Order: sequence, then structure tokens, then C-alpha cells
Amino acid sequence: MDGGRFRWEEDAPKSRRKSRRSRRRKKSGTRRLAEYAVILLVAFVLVFGFLRPFVVKTYWIPSESMVPTLEVGDRLFVNKFVYRFTEPERGDIVVFDSLETDDELIKRVVAVPGDRVRVFNGELKLNGEFQEEPYVKAQFPDGSVYGPTKVPEGYVFVMGDNRGNSRDSRFFGLVPIEDIEGEAFFMFWPPSRIGLI
Repeated sequence: MDGGRFRWEEDAPKSRRKSRRSRRRKKSGTRRLAEYAVILLVAFVLVFGFLRPFVVKTYWIPSESMVPTLEVGDRLFVNKFVYRFTEPERGDIVVFDSLETDDELIKRVVAVPGDRVRVFNGELKLNGEFQEEPYVKAQFPDGSVYGPTKVPEGYVFVMGDNRGNSRDSRFFGLVPIEDIEGEAFFMFWPPSRIGLI
């Protein structure tokens, strides 16, 4: 009996130590959770308080002018910082202030300063050569004609991928580079289309 009591008394401090350890683990787990919450909050503030106004912007596609590349209702991120270090290039999809209204438009840069542009029956000709443009929606006939004209420094020529249903540089002229808000680079909605543009 004494031996049994002795074992029980000897085991009691061990069980108390185990319960203290488990309480410490719970406290440290709660502390870690609180730290992660603070880190997420700081990241959220940085992204939406600092990065969003200056570096990244979200954009919603309102029309069919960029089909099939961009569909109505797609949501994407626009890099507002990229053109502080580099000039727009052919193929970039850019958001810019409309020259006719207070809206923002999204189109593809098809010609840059120094390029000679001509559009004949909706087909783009740059510097005397027709361009291969696999992203263009070809289902609808487009009989538009434009140019020829040379793109001056400080401007780009933009067109929608849905050439038969796009109001672009063929109608409102060249876009000043300073009016470009940024380059579309990542689609985040809908989930089935998430990815780089």
C-alpha cells in the first residue's frame, strides 16, 4: 500500500508539470495566432493604404472590346508603377484615361513611337508589314481603314482585340503615354480564369 501511495505521490508532480506545459503551449499558440493577425493587418494596411494607390490598382472589364483576351466582368490588377521606369511596348495591355470621356479604357498597345501604322479592312500593318495577331477576335468582319500615320514620341497607338467592336485609336487618335495609368498583368476573377495576362 505504501508503495502504491508513494508511486501516486511521485506521479502527481509529473502530471502537474505536464498540465503546466500544455497551458504554456496553448498560451504560446494563442500568442503566435495574435502575431499572425497583426502581421496580416499590417500587410493589409500596406497593400491597400500604400501599394494600392501608388503601385497596384484593380480594374473591372465593362465591355467586349478586348474579347477574347478579356471578357465582360473580368477583374484584374494593373501595375501603376511599371511605366515610371520603362516605356510601353507593343503587346502591352494598358489602362488609360479616355480622350473623349472621363472614363478609363483598356486596350492593347499595337504601335510605339517611330512606328508607321496603317489599318486596312481591320488588319494592322506596321512599318509596311502585316502583323500576326493571334489574340484578335476574327469572327466579326471589320472593314475599318486608318492611316498611314507615324507615331510620334510620347504617344502610342492602341486597339481592342475585338477589332469589329472596339472604339480605339482608329477613332480617337493616338494616346499620350502620360495618360496611361498602368499595365494590366494579372486576372484575379473569375476563379476559372485566374492567372497572368
